[in-house]
Amino acid sequence: MSDVSASARGAATGTGDRSRPRAVLPALCVTQIVSWGSVYYAFPVLNPRITGATGWPAPATTAAFSLALVVSALAGIRVGRVLDQRGPRAVMTIGSVLGVVSLLIVSAAPDLAVFTAGWMLAGIAMAATFYQPAFAALTRWWAPDHVRALTIVTLAGGLASTVFAPLTAALADHLSWRHTYLVLAGILAAVTIPAHALALGAPWPRATAVAAPPPGAGAAGVGHSKPFLLLATAFTLSAFVMYAVVVALVPLLLERGYTTSQAAWALGLGGAGQTLGRTLYSALSRRTTATARTTVLIALGSLTTAAFAVVPGPYPLLIAVSVVAGMVRGNLTLLQATAITDRWGATHYGRLSGLLAAPATTAAALAPFAGAALTTPLGGYGPLFFLLAAISMAAALIAPWTGIPRGPLRGSRTRSAKRCSVPDSSQSPGRP
Repeated sequence: MSDVSASARGAATGTGDRSRPRAVLPALCVTQIVSWGSVYYAFPVLNPRITGATGWPAPATTAAFSLALVVSALAGIRVGRVLDQRGPRAVMTIGSVLGVVSLLIVSAAPDLAVFTAGWMLAGIAMAATFYQPAFAALTRWWAPDHVRALTIVTLAGGLASTVFAPLTAALADHLSWRHTYLVLAGILAAVTIPAHALALGAPWPRATAVAAPPPGAGAAGVGHSKPFLLLATAFTLSAFVMYAVVVALVPLLLERGYTTSQAAWALGLGGAGQTLGRTLYSALSRRTTATARTTVLIALGSLTTAAFAVVPGPYPLLIAVSVVAGMVRGNLTLLQATAITDRWGATHYGRLSGLLAAPATTAAALAPFAGAALTTPLGGYGPLFFLLAAISMAAALIAPWTGIPRGPLRGSRTRSAKRCSVPDSSQSPGRP
């Protein structure tokens, strides 16, 4: 067996390849939990206390948080380019530092203007530390077996709310919201800065194409191509629906006479469904083409959204719908993470994933406000869910046109491994 074949086999199995540092995956699992938990999931828990203590309007504080998501979407495009060129170490380490600083600014904010500025900085930190850079790192280091690594890190990321929502609530029971954010900033600094600085320092390997690239397959060419633009449109519509459903589910169930506790359990078990769904994605990706699973998963999202609209009960049936809807959402996360490599390879993954995620993240930020605004003219949350189901089905109808004529082959891991070149550290940027 040649040296190239041996190295390729090592890349496929996760052994014998220095370009796949062992510390990366466990480090990213931990840092995703802490980053999402302290910067993202703590806010919904603390916002009622923030508004109660400061007198700031809840819509204004929520808008500041949503602005962070918009900033994250825009910053993600530039972050993606840096990731492609230099790797994740500097990006994610600096992002962690910015996250700590942003929480310190938020905790000390004397007025809404400074509070909003703190969240805008947090948006840059989100772009540099959340799923996008983590996915870029795993896609480059783990190719062609990156789906397994992506699944593991998203399973860990799914625990962020489970860990940090109760932790934040417990801290807020004994501390002010400002001191709670100080503690969270300390946790973020102690865990994520050293983890990113130390675990992500391996040489950044050259990207390997998993198939012969189509004409005009440079980043600019792909970003302006019809399949890419249609894919971005489908993901944007799907993301809008997904986040609107998550925010509107509790009000929908309250409108139908269920208790707050019952509504919260339905939402929480939907989160458990996300974790379950992500465990199934690897098998799905082996048995379907990228275009087919994009179409099927978005269509299933439409059907589960419509099910919420037409199923008033009984309560166990609503729980079942919520779990299935969560499974679909969990698969959609991994679908977006692998959409670029499935079609265009990993060469420009960071830049293209940033372009792909920007409109979807912006839609996710606007979805809660748009959903609430539409409820009154539509006459309630039931009609809202019908409208959201229609939007999601429109996205599913777009999905079949997102394939490319000469996309990656779906063959076995052995065939994929043979296409991998040996990473050449002398030609990679190495440690940032």
